[in-house]
Amino acid sequence: MENPQTTETTVQIITPEEFLEQWLGHRSLTKKLIEIFPEDQLFNHSIGGMRPFADMAKEVLGIAGIGIKALITGDWKFTPELDYNPQRSIVKTKAELLILWDKVTEDILAYWPRITPQQFRETVVAFGMYEAPIYNMILYWINNEIHHRGQGYVYLRSLGIEPPAFWDRG
Repeated sequence: MENPQTTETTVQIITPEEFLEQWLGHRSLTKKLIEIFPEDQLFNHSIGGMRPFADMAKEVLGIAGIGIKALITGDWKFTPELDYNPQRSIVKTKAELLILWDKVTEDILAYWPRITPQQFRETVVAFGMYEAPIYNMILYWINNEIHHRGQGYVYLRSLGIEPPAFWDRG
């Protein structure tokens, strides 16, 4: 009989496919939020000095859109369509934002399979300044999206609009 104290086992808590499914569920819910925002309020409404939700959504797009490709290519430079700086962003309408949202989701689906299970533990330096293992970097991107989506919920409620259920990630 083996001694349980000396037997080494590895237990995988979540597969890469399940991890991706969680991320895509969050992206789906955030997209629903963007869709129900009135266009003028999406780009202009603010509370307490916070940015409009469109600027927050552009940040989420920029980080995820550049990030997923950079994990494979090493190129962490922002592109004009994914630059979330309001002065430089070329995304000016809700329709453009939603088209870009879908494009980034397609990129996530295309690049994700190229990340091997072993690579999830490799350390990267994102955007030249954030050092972390790949799995942790992606968790940060998801958490950042959840944080900004919460701000979007507050904005919608302040406008008298019922946001989608927080658990509706389908």
